[in-house]
Amino acid sequence: MTDALTIRPYRQADRAAVMRIAADTAAFGAPVEAYLDDRRLFCDAIYRFYVDYEPEHLWVAAAGDEVAGFLAGCTDTRRRDRCVAACIAPRIALNLLRRRYRVGRATVRHVCAEIAAALRGEFPPVDLAAYPAHLHINLAARWRGQGAGRRLMEAHLRQLRYLAIPGVHLRTTSLNTAAVALYTRLGFALLDARPTRLWAGVAEGHVENRSYGLRLG
Repeated sequence: MTDALTIRPYRQADRAAVMRIAADTAAFGAPVEAYLDDRRLFCDAIYRFYVDYEPEHLWVAAAGDEVAGFLAGCTDTRRRDRCVAACIAPRIALNLLRRRYRVGRATVRHVCAEIAAALRGEFPPVDLAAYPAHLHINLAARWRGQGAGRRLMEAHLRQLRYLAIPGVHLRTTSLNTAAVALYTRLGFALLDARPTRLWAGVAEGHVENRSYGLRLG
């Protein structure tokens, strides 16, 4: 089935499909509603930057008119952080004040868990001088395990090398075993791993937050 897939740059017409796949796969491959009440809040907080502010580094795997998956990349993580703080976070705050998102117990519980995890040091730091770029990759359920992820990664890594970006990193968990195997085959190295209680009630067993990096020079 991968022969039917085309890897191409993102188009504005793909926006709704990209956001849907992002939300449908956010909880260890399952929908984000496992820990947030409103997927619009998740998409605005995590993915609005890539579709609205850096779409030139977003790749899509398409089967005809269907978006099967995507890779969202950023060449400068510090610039992303500044953009989120200046442009995206204030809009989210305003939408929260206007009650445009559904905020229930799941959302409150997860936000509190994120804060607690950060205070406990459960998020591995990354050397942004060595690995300034980062990426997210998501595939619709029926397209997983068929090579689409590898093709998306290879397309984006070629782009980063052409742009002379020195390194790229990504964040995942120890439960994402198939993706971790792909990253390792592509040359990514484990940078750091931290046991976390963030996903208690969402995932079972021991979970590590992990960062992986690839030098491109």
